[in-house]
Amino acid sequence: MTNAFSETEERQALRREVAKLAGKFGRDWFVEKARSGEKTTELWLELGKNGYLGINMPEEYGGGGGGIGDIAAVCEELAGQGCPMLLMVVSPAICGTIITRYGTEEQKRRWLPGICDGTSTMAFAITEPDAGTNTHNISTTARRDGDEWVLNGRKIYISGVDEADNVLVVARAEDAKTGKVKPVLFVVPTDAEGFEAKAIPMEIVSPELQFTVFLDDVRLPADAIVGDEDGGLVQLFAGLNPERIMAASFSTGLARFALDAAAKYAKERHVFKDAIGAHQAIAHPLAQSHIEIEMARLMTQKAAALYDAGDDMGAGEAANMAKYAAAEAACDAADRAVQTHGGNGITQEYGMAGLLVATRAGRIAPVSREMILNFIAMHSLGLPKSY
Repeated sequence: MTNAFSETEERQALRREVAKLAGKFGRDWFVEKARSGEKTTELWLELGKNGYLGINMPEEYGGGGGGIGDIAAVCEELAGQGCPMLLMVVSPAICGTIITRYGTEEQKRRWLPGICDGTSTMAFAITEPDAGTNTHNISTTARRDGDEWVLNGRKIYISGVDEADNVLVVARAEDAKTGKVKPVLFVVPTDAEGFEAKAIPMEIVSPELQFTVFLDDVRLPADAIVGDEDGGLVQLFAGLNPERIMAASFSTGLARFALDAAAKYAKERHVFKDAIGAHQAIAHPLAQSHIEIEMARLMTQKAAALYDAGDDMGAGEAANMAKYAAAEAACDAADRAVQTHGGNGITQEYGMAGLLVATRAGRIAPVSREMILNFIAMHSLGLPKSY
């Protein structure tokens, strides 16, 4: 029975190797890069060189032939060493998965090898200023013009556009007459005429920037479409379930990093007679975080297993619950880590305060906790739709 509750030796070995690699860089290096406006390209290319970026993609395109659970493990271990790589959620997990599932053979050979080895990154653009979390309200349009498509619209909070060669853009056909969106997925080169990206000033300390993207009569060839133009939400959710699984792993990794730092400090810091970790006011909140993190990790592993088994509906429910649980665990762990450090918790030297914003983002993106609760209320409990 115990084997059912543990990862394979291969997955555990993967975790150890990724943690070892990320540990050579570490949190201080990561934060220094972010604060100085530099990129973490060196770590990214090392991940690609060792086969970790493409571990979830087919071997014939340079990948490792693994599943979403493998790339999620990589994402978690990076964050666990203080080096959360947001573009892992976007490029190999979302874009790589969608292209693997729905791309033509030519598209797979054109884009997947670069995503796998890290030499080419693909961003993902769905969020819009006026649509928020309502995917059905996206207004970026795609209009046919002979053998070409013309895109117009605006996207917001798009990660890593300045590091990407292409962006997988979610648009809707201009002639769609229904109120429901039938999204069409286009690969748009970042150097295309009419494509413009403007960085958004953010409080979060991250080397990966957020952008507003403007699409002004961007012309694309017919083969820029990934999948069937009438494929609808099914194709889109092929990437959104992995996105939630990866977001959960991102959060649990950060939570582990915060908790490890807090526990270390609690063992070493002496104020009265004993180390502060001997006091239940310190020990119990940290123990609670450990429990919450492990529960979130288990749900994340369940979601990944369901997705890799082809159970998209089951994976959708589990992925949403995992993302919710992981974000909550991460926010609590970061808050408790700051409190454990006392005044040191809000200094740059100890690096805890920055985790408050980093983990808090997990409650908002890529889908808000409120929308997850709506999903669970409707689909898991059968309650009436509230929106």
